[in-house]
Amino acid sequence: MTEPSKLPPRGVPEHQPVAGGIAARARAAAGVPQYLNGLNPEQREAVETLDGPVLVLAGAGTGKTRVLTTRIAHILSQGRARPQEILSVTFTNKAAREMKLRLGQMLGQAVEGMPWLGTFHSIGGRILRIHAELVQLKSNFTVLDVDDQVRLLKQLLQAENIDDKRWPARMLAGLIDSWKNRGLSPSQVPAGEAASFGNGKGGKIYATYQERLKILNAADFGDLLLENIRLFRENPDVLRQYQNRFRFILVDEYQDTNVAQYLWLRLLSQAPSRPGLPISAIIPGATDAEPAKEDATAQPALAPPSAPPRNICCVGDDDQSIYGWRGAEVDNILRFEHDFPGAKVIRLERNYRSTGHILAAASHLIAHNEGRLGKTLRTEDVDGEKVTVTGSWDSEEEARAIGEELEELQRSGENLNDVAILVRASFQMREFEDRFVTLGLPYRVIGGPRFYERAEIRDALAYLRTINSPADDLAFERIVNVPKRGLGDATVQLLHDHARKRRIPLFEAARAVVETDELKPKARGSLRDLVMQFDRWRAQREVTSHTELAEIVLDESGYTEMWQKDRSADAAGRLDNLKELVRSMEEFENLQGFLEHISLVMDRDGEAGDEAVSLMTLHSAKGLEFDNVFLPGWEEGLFPSQRTLDEQGRAGLEEERRLAHVGLTRARRRAKIYFATNRRIHGTWSTTIPSRFLDELPAHNVEITESKGGSGWGGSGGYGASRFDNLESFGSSYSTPGWQRAQANRGRGGGGRSGSGFEERQSSFSSDSFTRTKRGPMVIEGELVAKSTGTTSEFSLDDRVFHQKFGYGHVVKIDGNKLTIAFEKAGEKKVVDSFVERA
Repeated sequence: MTEPSKLPPRGVPEHQPVAGGIAARARAAAGVPQYLNGLNPEQREAVETLDGPVLVLAGAGTGKTRVLTTRIAHILSQGRARPQEILSVTFTNKAAREMKLRLGQMLGQAVEGMPWLGTFHSIGGRILRIHAELVQLKSNFTVLDVDDQVRLLKQLLQAENIDDKRWPARMLAGLIDSWKNRGLSPSQVPAGEAASFGNGKGGKIYATYQERLKILNAADFGDLLLENIRLFRENPDVLRQYQNRFRFILVDEYQDTNVAQYLWLRLLSQAPSRPGLPISAIIPGATDAEPAKEDATAQPALAPPSAPPRNICCVGDDDQSIYGWRGAEVDNILRFEHDFPGAKVIRLERNYRSTGHILAAASHLIAHNEGRLGKTLRTEDVDGEKVTVTGSWDSEEEARAIGEELEELQRSGENLNDVAILVRASFQMREFEDRFVTLGLPYRVIGGPRFYERAEIRDALAYLRTINSPADDLAFERIVNVPKRGLGDATVQLLHDHARKRRIPLFEAARAVVETDELKPKARGSLRDLVMQFDRWRAQREVTSHTELAEIVLDESGYTEMWQKDRSADAAGRLDNLKELVRSMEEFENLQGFLEHISLVMDRDGEAGDEAVSLMTLHSAKGLEFDNVFLPGWEEGLFPSQRTLDEQGRAGLEEERRLAHVGLTRARRRAKIYFATNRRIHGTWSTTIPSRFLDELPAHNVEITESKGGSGWGGSGGYGASRFDNLESFGSSYSTPGWQRAQANRGRGGGGRSGSGFEERQSSFSSDSFTRTKRGPMVIEGELVAKSTGTTSEFSLDDRVFHQKFGYGHVVKIDGNKLTIAFEKAGEKKVVDSFVERA
């Protein structure tokens, strides 16, 4: 690698072939480079415009990745820069690898000589290791992962006597990460924000955290850019080295950059200043040590007007900026022409993915946004099928209708790998997963676990499994200390040892151990309370519906409260998933039937190469494309999200509209939108209003269709017909337990609701207008009695024994397999005989 100090002296002018000269004529005779073949005029202009700042506005499906890689190939083949003089920044390691692979294919060689092609954080970390001493680190510093970061913050919270249950360390980690994403050091955090955590101590803990990182020779993910910014601001000579090094700067997905990434790029993209010139001359208004303003969201100004323009090219799409919730600033791309006067803006509007009607609908929808630079996607392909909009009675009918359409596509020869269902919120997936299992349709969840594989769902199911089967050791072990009860690994190991020696289930081992002195008093008390809770829940199971029992268990165990107190970003979503789990149980007669259904769902793991429908959130779908895209849940409050509107106002609405635009432009041939008239959100049934985005679609590109999920307006219960009412939609081969129960219920009148296989119940997670009999407090009198395992102890009175914890002693009383032993040092203790041996 060529070091900045070894670059050609500044006095030697850069050579370019003379127009009409021998070199120019010889280059022309060589013909058009092969890598330029197949580019449309706009793409070729973006590739060949090498001088000065360039913004490539690349709409969905317009070939932006090809433009970016071809531009690098063009720079290298034209001899404008060496590989190590090009800074090319992507957002993911996958994108960086793909870019290197494409470059190798274009140039006929592996592009290993491009050390500065990578993600923001990988390149920032590389620079930081070279100059670590200037930011009080050593070059071998450790990059902490999130778990290490949270563990360190817990130590600092304890030192400040801050209750980590009220002020969780994970919440503070998220807060610090958001500050770093905005380029804010501890001294720059606004006072109001700093005081919002830990009774006003948030800013102080942030400063202490940064100091502690230096002592540990460590940095977290946010520091990889934040410390870079400090390095450049406090050391203008280092900044000049990299400004001189990078002849060309290329940035992918510019609309997704946050403030810290923006500041980092702006510093590097300044024209190199004269040696000795202070940072305040490079960024007007800044001091030599700190930025000009306390709020780092105020962007730095340009270099002096006399400086030549930098060769920076940013590729992005302001209409696909959908990550504002994690710090992305769409304003970065909107202000590009202000940041770089004289910048050339090239619009890529020719779409190679979608048909005409889909593009027209997406373009008309996004045109309602005010904060955009403006472009209109077009295609030379056929108009294709119109975008369809379908209304359904409720979310269950919505899932049925989409299931019917998927079966039709499958019968017509469509590959399921080319089908996707894009939802706004993860809790919507549960209904589709259950429906697909019923229909036998293979599916995969992209960007996260399946609904029943999520941690909070597995925890809740473990409680229910333990109630249903006390011998389910795997389930009991999973939740014995969830939420925290002070029952750690040592306690669990003791239970395992006893269960294995006595050949009894783990739960029965717990019942026996709590009547002895094996455990410390606090742990013994917690375990005794848990055993009593399970006994009470099993008794309630006989007189309480399984849905209400699930609510009782989640409430009384403290599991719901644990997530309510959690301040992390995903806690609200986990609570929504728990409510959806309880709602899903209503379709089954009892707990046993529900758990059988879950086992079927969990057992449907196909091979990686098998055909399967893709199920994911809209955020996870960016960058993907499918022949057939289903977009359910287009209702006010769900999409656009009410939470986003409440928190961000008009800016939030425009981001939601961009998300809708992204969803539509994932479709190559068919885009199908659905909405439900009634949906249960947060445990409450409510009548919904179709999304405002539907009225923003162009009428001549949209077709209104009737739901194929069966009429949902019948039934005396007010909630529409059951999914089992339409017998013709089911084949005669259905023989699942759920199907058989539904037919039996149907034959005897539906169990209290006309045409329905289940009664409608309302979750206790929320209050609503539905009425039901309130449950009174249920008290089980009596005391917990340790049950005998049915075996007689092999020990006799006065036997001398040894216990690993209490030492030597003599047996003074025998009760089945429990011994009372007078230990020489510990005194009299009651223990299980499997924990002692003859002395």
